[in-house]
Amino acid sequence: MNMPAEPPVRRASGATPPHAAQPAEAASQGRVRCHVVNRVAILTLERPHALNALSHDMVRELAGHVERCRTDDKIAALVLRGMGEKGFCAGGDVRALYQSSGTAGSSSPADATPAWQQFFIDEYRLDFALHAFPKPIVALMDGITMGGGMGLAQAATLRVATERSKIAMPETRIGFVPDVGATRFLSVMPVELELYVGLTGATLTGADAVRCRLADACVPSDWLRTFEERLQRMPDGDLEQRLADVFIPPANVTPHAGIDAFMPLVVKHFAARLSVAEIAASLAADLRLDPPRELRTWLRATLDALTAHSPTMLHVTREALLRGRSMTLAECFRMELAIAARAIEEGDFREGVRAHLVDKDRQPRWQPATLAEVSVERERHFLRSPWMSDKHPLAELGALPHERASKLGANLGA
Repeated sequence: MNMPAEPPVRRASGATPPHAAQPAEAASQGRVRCHVVNRVAILTLERPHALNALSHDMVRELAGHVERCRTDDKIAALVLRGMGEKGFCAGGDVRALYQSSGTAGSSSPADATPAWQQFFIDEYRLDFALHAFPKPIVALMDGITMGGGMGLAQAATLRVATERSKIAMPETRIGFVPDVGATRFLSVMPVELELYVGLTGATLTGADAVRCRLADACVPSDWLRTFEERLQRMPDGDLEQRLADVFIPPANVTPHAGIDAFMPLVVKHFAARLSVAEIAASLAADLRLDPPRELRTWLRATLDALTAHSPTMLHVTREALLRGRSMTLAECFRMELAIAARAIEEGDFREGVRAHLVDKDRQPRWQPATLAEVSVERERHFLRSPWMSDKHPLAELGALPHERASKLGANLGA
């Protein structure tokens, strides 16, 4: 797909200028364009043919822009958006991870960090840098926003969804764990809702995301088409309020959240005390009661997810989500990287990607095959870090300012 021609732009001090023409292979890896409007740096993910899925090159480029904007006094805020109308960001480049994990060690020194692992290290460092960014960030979650796209968006000060938004953390479907900080950022929800969203990978609308506290506003997508014009006219004053005025229309009305109709079922079936097998049994029991069609459809889809997704990663994800509720963001990233390493090196990730994205037979051969066969020891093994704490690749990540303040308050008896 040819990239559209770029209009002349004003760039941040130190920002990378628009790229020159690239070979087709390099262009297919995507890029991140940075331009500035009224002291606000707009970072655009440009890989529309892949729903702006993040390649390793894009992660590195985005990290460079973020660091330059952090230190540039001429930049007052960031906007994160995706090219095209179909999605903000569909996640990480799973196919590339599948390919690189299948060739680990084939041409690298024995002590070298595998390419797939370096991707996650760099992605998680980028996400953490966004959470620690000292200036306001706006994320435009228009269209598909999943996986790695959620990792970017949930770091924002203002998260803007639209009627086109399709928001999810669908990792268990491919034998992986909700990552990019999800074991922390999903904890803004009640635990039952967190477990439902994290285990099933349910797709949320923009209105659902507001209801679940994963978006701050749901606005008409047409309103976002002209945000740069409003940004150019943005007056001085309270910057966060001025940005809200740019991205949220006056008298904005959030559409009805469809998930509200199923909240009683979520609370009933996804209690924290229940194992994944018990959740599945509870759903099956309600189905046997022959409920109304709408509820039956929800029960069936939810049960199907819990019986079709990786049994190991469903067990591991449940425990990781529960642990993450009392951990710092940095601790969650370290836990997620450890689980990712286990999932790729000795878990179901490659089989899940093969079945759903490569061969597309939709028949993953999970090991073990059922929830009942996943032992407690296997679950604990996947949650056990392969690194000593001081040797962890993300050991340098520290507590965020609000986390330090919270711990100080606890120590003082506040």
